[in-house]
Amino acid sequence: MSKTIMIVDDSSSIRTLVSMCLKNAGYTVMEAENGRVALDKLSASSAQLVISDVNMPVMDGIEFVTELKKLPDYRFTPVLMLTTESEADKREAGKKAGARAWVVKPFKEDQMLTTVKKLIM
Repeated sequence: MSKTIMIVDDSSSIRTLVSMCLKNAGYTVMEAENGRVALDKLSASSAQLVISDVNMPVMDGIEFVTELKKLPDYRFTPVLMLTTESEADKREAGKKAGARAWVVKPFKEDQMLTTVKKLIM
């Protein structure tokens, strides 16, 4: 059975790029354009990993992860932040919210897949 990954990013081109990378590696993918939409979709289905941007309208990535971790079904679900942000304070805020990994855009496909495999073994 294929593992399901939720991609949360306001950029449709980034969602498409990450989705193609993951689908080619055999994963099932769900997509959302912001944290609010992602929470709605995740309440109706399940994912074994979440990949989220930090800077998004409606609900940013840090707020999204904070809210996601309040849900019993997602309390232990790993979250990978995929963002242009590389500052230590942003990383710390992500970690504090519950993110387990941080990848800076632009990413290399092999780097992304290696990180994903480590998070959802």
